[in-house]
Amino acid sequence: MNLRTAKLVLEDGAEFSGWSFGRARSQSGEVVFTTGMTGYPQSLTDPSFRGQILVATYPLMGNYGVPVQPKTGEPFFDDFGIPAHFESDTVQVAGFVVSEACDKPSHFASEATLSAWLEKHNVPGIFGIDTRALTCRLREHGVMLGKILVEGARDVTMDSGIIPHPVADVSPATVKTYAAPVSASGARKPKRQPNIALIDCGAKANILRCILKRGANVIRLPWNHDLTGIDYDGIFLSNGPGDPKACGKTIASIRRAFDKGKPIFGICLGNQIMALAAGADTYKLPYGHRGQNQPCIEAGTNRCYITSQNHGYAVRGDTLPEGWEPWFLNANDNTIEGIRAINAPFSAVQFHPEGCPGPRDTEFLIDRFLEQVSSDIP
Repeated sequence: MNLRTAKLVLEDGAEFSGWSFGRARSQSGEVVFTTGMTGYPQSLTDPSFRGQILVATYPLMGNYGVPVQPKTGEPFFDDFGIPAHFESDTVQVAGFVVSEACDKPSHFASEATLSAWLEKHNVPGIFGIDTRALTCRLREHGVMLGKILVEGARDVTMDSGIIPHPVADVSPATVKTYAAPVSASGARKPKRQPNIALIDCGAKANILRCILKRGANVIRLPWNHDLTGIDYDGIFLSNGPGDPKACGKTIASIRRAFDKGKPIFGICLGNQIMALAAGADTYKLPYGHRGQNQPCIEAGTNRCYITSQNHGYAVRGDTLPEGWEPWFLNANDNTIEGIRAINAPFSAVQFHPEGCPGPRDTEFLIDRFLEQVSSDIP
């Protein structure tokens, strides 16, 4: 492991000193924290973290290494051609901040250390700092810009890591179709397999996998693709990074899709886009909700689910128009965690039902959506 000194500098002037691991380079970005105890391969490859410096509140990272192909260091892919252990095929974060970085992992699937994996993807890390104090500061002051400065590396400006339109940066450039296996299971077998238009604003790999393994074909679309001429039975709005209001073309597409009346389901950024399309407003949270342990209460049942989340924006509940209602609320701060139309098949959640590596308490919501889609197919 590279034992150069390094420090994290926040825009309010605070500095946290530690040691460099991963790529020995300086990098700036928005500093956010995640409360997950595990799942760093998935978090670091999550497109929703694009361009952000991620702080892990759990003190030990890298203890089970990284599951990559031993000779090439590339991801393993499943039968659908989707990364098997990651949420995309590359590391998306701008930097990684941890208390302790394990350089001697112990796991049968490990083929690389966390440090070596980050170095391969040109991503700097810093370890040996008090991440509890850093997290408290971020909670008190809110999300801030910051930069990792590595000894001997060129300095960078605080705003040099800002990506003007992160959704456009992670969304696919072209349309791609995926055919579900005919033998895939489903609660109801329509006469043909449904076609789902996945509007990919930075979709996590497990979203695509969850749809395909349930027997639906997927038409994967860029964030700004016009739905005109697309033969779909339902629309799936994905997660993604940044401000939902920057996705004007997506919002307009969903607003037009409402008129067709076909089922629409959204996740994370998709929840915010659906709300904006309906006429509601969104706002930026002070420090966001990120981690695999966020409690959400379902309206009507009062049942609490433990969810996986990664979002810095939320829907203003008091701006939901007539015909729409809150579906889930965060048990910690009462922020909106899901919305639904009262008399139409449109719904969305702020959390991740497909959460990988988990929890999967709410994966049944994907089943509900696909059952809704299938019920409209003769």
